[in-house]
This record gives sequence, C-alpha cells and structure tokens, in this order.
Amino acid sequence: MNEFKEQIENGALARVGLLDATTIGAATALLKRVADSDLETVRVLFADQHGILRGKTIVADALPSIFTSGLAAPSTLLLKDTSHRTVFPIWSANSGINRNSEGNMAGAGDILMLPDPATFRILPWSPHSAWIFCDPRFKSGAVMPFSPRDMLKSAITKLAARNLDLMVGLEVEFHVFERTDQMLEHANATMPSQPAQTRNLTPGYQFLTEDRYAQAEPILDTLRRSCQAMNMHVRSMEIEMGPSQFEFTFDPADPLTHADNMMMFRAMVKEVCAARGLHATFMCRPNLENTAASGWHLHQSLVDRKTGRNMMIPNADGTISDEASGWIAGLLAYASESCLLTTPTINGYKRYRPHQLAPDRIQWGRDNRGAMIRGLMAAGDPASRIENRVAETAANPYYFFTSQILSGLDGLTSSLSAPDPVENPYETDAPYLPDSLLRAIQLFDRSKFYRSALGDAFVDYLTTIRQAEWNRYHLTVSEWEQAEYFGLY
Repeated sequence: MNEFKEQIENGALARVGLLDATTIGAATALLKRVADSDLETVRVLFADQHGILRGKTIVADALPSIFTSGLAAPSTLLLKDTSHRTVFPIWSANSGINRNSEGNMAGAGDILMLPDPATFRILPWSPHSAWIFCDPRFKSGAVMPFSPRDMLKSAITKLAARNLDLMVGLEVEFHVFERTDQMLEHANATMPSQPAQTRNLTPGYQFLTEDRYAQAEPILDTLRRSCQAMNMHVRSMEIEMGPSQFEFTFDPADPLTHADNMMMFRAMVKEVCAARGLHATFMCRPNLENTAASGWHLHQSLVDRKTGRNMMIPNADGTISDEASGWIAGLLAYASESCLLTTPTINGYKRYRPHQLAPDRIQWGRDNRGAMIRGLMAAGDPASRIENRVAETAANPYYFFTSQILSGLDGLTSSLSAPDPVENPYETDAPYLPDSLLRAIQLFDRSKFYRSALGDAFVDYLTTIRQAEWNRYHLTVSEWEQAEYFGLY
C-alpha cells in the first residue's frame, strides 16, 4: 500500500498539484484493491461534448501509471460532431477555439486524461474489466472551458457558496428493440454508420401493463442487477407508454454522482443489450412506426448545507417558498437559452408537441405533466421537489445539470419570482420552447447569460459543433422532399 502511495506522490500529476491528498488516498486504496483482484483490463474513459464515453483500455497492471502521469488522448475527440467528423480546422495555425496558448488544439495533438478514483466500477457483464472516468484537460493540466465534469463541478461550487446543495433524481426513458440486422457490411460503414434494423421486443403500446413487464422481465432484471452491482441506486423499472419503451428511476443524489450515473447507465444499457442481440437507444424519437418519444425528467430539490432542510417544502399555508419560487423562475427565464444544453440534438425538438405528456411551452404547473416544470410540493412533505421535463435522454448530463444550477441560482440571486402555475399547459399564451436545433443554437449563441456564466470560449465551441450538425441535416435531401417534388416537377 505504501509503495503505491509513494509512487503516486512522486508522479507528475501530484508534483504539479493535480491530485490532492484525498484523491491520492483513494487512488492508493484502489490500486491495492486491483492488485489483489483478478481484474485484467481497465477502460479509461472521459465524457465528450455529446455525453459519449471515449477512451482507451489498459491492462490492470498499468493502472498505477494513470495516477502518476495520466493518459493521453487525441484532442480531436473533443472537436467532433455526432457523425465523428472534426468540425474545427485543426491543420491551420488557429484551430478556431484558441483562447490562450494552452487552448491551441491545432495539429491533432494530445490532451491529458485525469482519472477520478471515485468513478471506478467493475463491470458486472464483463467482470474481468472495469471503468474509470477521467476529466479531459489541456496537456499542462489546466482546465478546459468545455470539459463536462469540470464545468459541472464549478457550478456546484458556485451553489455551495450560497450555502446550498442541489439534490437530483433521475427518470430516464429509453427503447430496447430486438436487433434483426446489425448492418455490418462494408457499405454500411459510413459516418455516421448505418443504423441497425430492429423490431419490437414486446407487442404494441404498453401503458404499465403487467403482462408486458413479464415479457420484458429477463432483460429488465439484467439491467437492474447491473445498476445495483455498480452502486447505482435504482428505484423502479417501468414498462412505459410506447412499444418497447422502458423507464428506470433512481434515488436522489448529488448532481456529479448522478451525472456520472447517467453516463454509466446509458453505456451499460447499450452494452448489455448488444451482447444479447438487442439494440438499446436513448434517441428521443426514433424514426420507426408507432414509437413514442422518450424524455428525461429531472427531479430537483434545494438543501440548506448547514441544516439539511429541504428548501422546496412549501409554507404552512401551501404557498411555495421563496427559494422554490426563485429557482423555478430562474429555470423558466433561461429555458430557451438552455435548450442547446438540455436538448442538444435535431431529433429532440420533435418531442415538443402538445398533448403528448411533453412540454411545448415555458411554464410550470402543480403536478401537471404537460407543463415544462411540474411542481411536486406539499406543506410538510420532506420529498417536496420540482421536476423539469424539458430534456431529452441524449443530453450530456454534465452540461444539462450545469444549466439547471446556473439558471436556478440566478433566479435566487436576482430575487426572481415564479409566475402563477398553469392548469391547461397547452392552452396558454406562454412563450414556446425553441422549435428546432437551429433556433436553439441562435438563442444560445446570443445568450448574454451563458456568455457571462460559461464564457465565450464554451459558447463559441458548442455552437460551432451543433451548427455543423444542423448544416449537414438541412443540406441533405429528405424523404419528404423526394415524395413532394420528384413527381410533381
């Protein structure tokens, strides 16, 4: 044990102050645990700008090296859109995201992957292997303006300065289909690759019916057990509304824990299902007959750091607390500008439709599933909270949670007050959510709030990537255009 500790303390990461005493202690204990185990490989990963895990796999004996020197990865991984195309001019002197000498990522040079021992998990479906998450940094160790975990940690620190913590609970909808063709022919290896061909796992619409659960129980049991083995505190497994649509919910936790959990959950579900001939997807609205859209409902409660009191509990007369009012008002005030962080794909905006148990306007209501924010608050109820129903399940959880903290915190510091709750969310004159990714890009790009809170470097970076995706999308001839004009003209 002391040998590992000395090795880490004498390493390059510790010498430049990138590992504190707590991290060194945790890393030392982890290395001893791995040395005494039968583990063969460790997948050293980071969450990219899209909330996709990327990284390298090392043999278990090499694990000490990532705590002494970190691990290198190509910087271009952070410069790609969802097709894996690099959208910045990396072969020019200025890559387009330079803000200082450290930020010059031209030439496809390396970044540093800085490991977090708290994220280490042995994989139940592949027990000879494990995951460990890292923070992507510049080679010097300096924080990148677009590093997802670092960005969320910064937002959490800002909230703590107000003597507040945020607790979040996850409700995550997704689909699992039977795979009929994995599309592995050479011609299918495009960018992006051709999607798998599938059929439903269970017949028809489900609506929480027991017999549908029984049919899907084998895979749901496997997913649940994997969550539990990885210390993700799953609460329920549900047969959702649509065909082959499911939902997992999780006990409340702090934002960083649940952002990591969301990354682990999505990757675990896809990997476990793929190994069983199934295809799992967190795409919001698959282009398949009779499918339903999937949403991500984020429960939120504010907690006083000193007393542990839930600040979302209403007053004795039932009126909402000042803290709840300010937090809701902040989320509403910046909802449109936040959509690039909560709903980052072209597909996600096809969920914002009336009468679909999804929001289409910026408003809140009491226990109302049609409103963007659903208030679940009652006097004396220690579980009082709000539920933001705006996000798609493909969202980067670190960016999503950051948007909630910064928006809600601004509502508090600016002493904003929530409007009256709505009862008929699809019949109000409340402003609409953005109707497309293009509109979300424009609003985020022009946002004085996010340029101040997150910096010009991040705003310019993310809008460049998403604009590249939009350009590819709208310049492609669609099936609708072919059907509409090919015969007519």
